[in-house]
Amino acid sequence: MLDDLSRTLEAHNAAVLVAPPGAGKTTRVPLALLDAPWAKGKKIIVLEPRRIAARASADRMAKSLGERAGETVGYRVRFGSKISRATRIEVVTEGIFTRQIMDDPELSGVAAVLFDEFHERSLDADMGLALARDAQTGLREDLRILVMSATLDGARVAKLLGEAPVVESEGRAFPVETRYLGRKADAPIERQMADAIASALRADGGSVLAFLPGAAEIRRTQNFLGERVQDASIEIVPLFGALDAAAQDRAIAPAPKGTRKVVLATSIAETSLTIEGVRIVVDSGLARVPRYEPDIGLTRLETVRASRAAVDQRRGRAGRTEPGVCYRLWDEPQTASLAPYTQPEILSADLSSLVLDLAQWGVTDPAALSFLDPPPQPAWKEAKSLLSELNALDGDGRITAEGKSLRALALPPRLARMIVDSHRAGAGGDAAEIAAILTERGLGGDSADLEHRRDQFRRDRSPRASSARDLARRWASQVAASEKEGPQEDLSTGLMLAYAFPDRVARNRGNGSFVLANGRGAAVEQTSSLARAPYIAIGEMTGTAASGRILLAAQITEDDIERHFAEHIETVDEISFDRGAMALRARRKRALHAITLSEATLAVSPSEETARIFADGLIAAGLDRLPWSKAAEQWRDRVMFLRKAEGDSWPDLSDDGLIVRRDDWLVPALYDKIALKDISAGDLSDALMALLPWEMRARLDREAPTHFEAPTGTVLAIDYEAEQGPTIAVRLQELFGLNTHPSIAAGKVPLVLELLSPAQRPVQVTRDLPGFWRGSYAAVRSDLRGRYPRHPWPEDPANALPTRRVKPRGT
Repeated sequence: MLDDLSRTLEAHNAAVLVAPPGAGKTTRVPLALLDAPWAKGKKIIVLEPRRIAARASADRMAKSLGERAGETVGYRVRFGSKISRATRIEVVTEGIFTRQIMDDPELSGVAAVLFDEFHERSLDADMGLALARDAQTGLREDLRILVMSATLDGARVAKLLGEAPVVESEGRAFPVETRYLGRKADAPIERQMADAIASALRADGGSVLAFLPGAAEIRRTQNFLGERVQDASIEIVPLFGALDAAAQDRAIAPAPKGTRKVVLATSIAETSLTIEGVRIVVDSGLARVPRYEPDIGLTRLETVRASRAAVDQRRGRAGRTEPGVCYRLWDEPQTASLAPYTQPEILSADLSSLVLDLAQWGVTDPAALSFLDPPPQPAWKEAKSLLSELNALDGDGRITAEGKSLRALALPPRLARMIVDSHRAGAGGDAAEIAAILTERGLGGDSADLEHRRDQFRRDRSPRASSARDLARRWASQVAASEKEGPQEDLSTGLMLAYAFPDRVARNRGNGSFVLANGRGAAVEQTSSLARAPYIAIGEMTGTAASGRILLAAQITEDDIERHFAEHIETVDEISFDRGAMALRARRKRALHAITLSEATLAVSPSEETARIFADGLIAAGLDRLPWSKAAEQWRDRVMFLRKAEGDSWPDLSDDGLIVRRDDWLVPALYDKIALKDISAGDLSDALMALLPWEMRARLDREAPTHFEAPTGTVLAIDYEAEQGPTIAVRLQELFGLNTHPSIAAGKVPLVLELLSPAQRPVQVTRDLPGFWRGSYAAVRSDLRGRYPRHPWPEDPANALPTRRVKPRGT
């Protein structure tokens, strides 16, 4: 299909190529296009997602021409380039291309840009395509854009490129048998992978490529496998991004004749690489992906199930050069439930570098460019906010002079800010060294203490470490060329790290647990030297907002915080409610956002503000803690009785009602109070009275009196809390002669009469006294005459005289 592709690009300035793994996209297509008329005298740029793929594909293409990399075919990657004046095909990593097009929007001397393995949908690839398309439509109509992938929604990309034609190739992959092994949920994935690999080595010939989610799992699997495989002719090698170039090259080199190789790899080996001799793939089905959470400003690595497109790519590695076999550590039906494609990084990444680059491009709204998936608004907004804090963007979202200085370093804006600020104190080189460690995983080891990593990094004589040090020196030189160096200061590692992450300065709260300036929580292993540091600055962490895990940090002194972040330190007087003492407490606090640096106790001066805080504290503790008198409680009950009997004209004095109206009664009562002991029962009663208008207080006394006077003159308290309604307990004899039932609420509610014997024991409950006289009184009289013979028990109680006395003796 190469001729078909050439004709397509002759007639169109954009196309999409879909071809399976091993079809030759990476190494055959660039060479085939080199002699196209539209490419004469110009370069072809090929984008690869990873450095190892860029180097390997450039070497392979050069070898096919009988040359070395750096002649007709060369490469540019972060830690080294092989380019000459004769180079016509440049294989570059996606991040390098972004810098190229930003520095030269016309892409002078470039005939075509080829986006290889675009299905991986890295942030740099998405942005690179958006910028290339913008340059093509606005400046370079003759520029060719070719998007290539093995697993891609070609029609969707074609639409983004103005309905570009799609060219498809069937390829010539060898058949691959798929065997499903299942997976035990209760056993470590590394042990199961080691068992599967050992079994595959016994059952099948050829070398093995095994996929695991990360470097830690690779190391553990390597240890387990070493116990199971004793054959000296089998070499076990790791392959992941943090290895230096020499170690990566050893991993992908063909196994010597008569030997076999087991390559334990991350998803780095899914695409663009052909490892000679591999005909067995063992796939864990897992991948580790970054997830940025804009609300907490953290990127965390998350282990997830690989997508269907990814596992298909992995399986295809076994059929590159001969028929192969793929072992999968899951059950066959689970394949259908996998996500079709890997989630684009733009949907889950920190967008601060993208926003700054687009501002340099002159774009403040991402909708102005052709993104396959637009950047999410929350992450976009958070990135703009961060860049504004770094003085990289102005109020309209345009790049500032400071922003251009930060962007020139080809680093995340935070780290660029760190180098610039440290340079102004004469420590740009040290800060650049820290930036290298932060951006290159594994440099300096894996200690959580950045000081230890710096020591290790300085002693490391590997080519990768040397290249990183060279790069750090270039960053420092770049800044020195444009920024004036200030007086030499002795900046600590923690302080320089805090320049990049001021929101992650953290205070120790004991046992290796820290609270960050942004209010989040995080912890470090208690065995780490950082666990005892009063303050640290955190460069890398993972986990949730409430309980992050610190991966990299350095100690910082309180003096450094005071001197270098003084403009962010606030002195505030705080008044709070002490629930244990049921009183207000005041303190003067000096704080860096959520971190308290110092505090001192103050005397509380009562005011309206303190009254509100006090009221809220008392309500939270419970209204029952207030000094309620029996009279006050009855007063509430009487009002609530009338509210129930007559309606909402009476105020709601339930707990909920009192809480709602706290400003009308409780807050004014506390203007001169600072402790519960200062509040008397009388204060509380007076405060409650404010809730009842003056004219209703007289009605309250008339319609819900506190007491009932019996015909004998005995005054009896009315119980408004009784379950059956307002109730009085009265000796039956004191009601003799009463022909009407006593009532309240203007006669609308009868009192519940709990009739008592002379010994004050209940004998009857009634809401109809006349009816009682006419009815059940006779039976009650008969019983009481026998038990209390010296008391009068008239046959006609309705017309008898009430009494509290017994009959005289002898009557």
